[in-house]
Amino acid sequence: MTRLHAGNLPTEAPGPGMPDPVRAMLDSMALWTGAPEDEAQCPVRDVLDRVGQKWTLLILVALEPAPKRFSQLQRQVGDISKRMLTQTLRQLERDGLVSRQVFPTKPPSVEYALTDLGRSALAPIGALLVWADSHHDAIRASRAAFDAEEVA
Repeated sequence: MTRLHAGNLPTEAPGPGMPDPVRAMLDSMALWTGAPEDEAQCPVRDVLDRVGQKWTLLILVALEPAPKRFSQLQRQVGDISKRMLTQTLRQLERDGLVSRQVFPTKPPSVEYALTDLGRSALAPIGALLVWADSHHDAIRASRAAFDAEEVA
């Protein structure tokens, strides 16, 4: 949604269990056609491009309890390469979700932590993780049924 469309949000009552801003955003997105000329003007696309990347959620969740060094993050996330971890951390730092602190030791040690902005993303991320966990079996069953139909 571009900032120009911000005043055009529907005013209908939210669906069951949905807060007003969530219902309004879903209704607004349902009316969109095509991509904006300048994607930077669309907060949804701009932010979700980062959050939707493969490693972003795992890194943000890994930093939730406490700051971590690069090697700690790499061990916790598991199958991420050093190059991809570096790239993702830099993007998260650029977006203001993660901070990087260098300590003057030999060799220098670096610690990554969630910023206040990054910490504010944990509630919706947590809700998504709970949803994924509670629906994982149903999604896997749907995939298996779909794949079986494709073969038949």
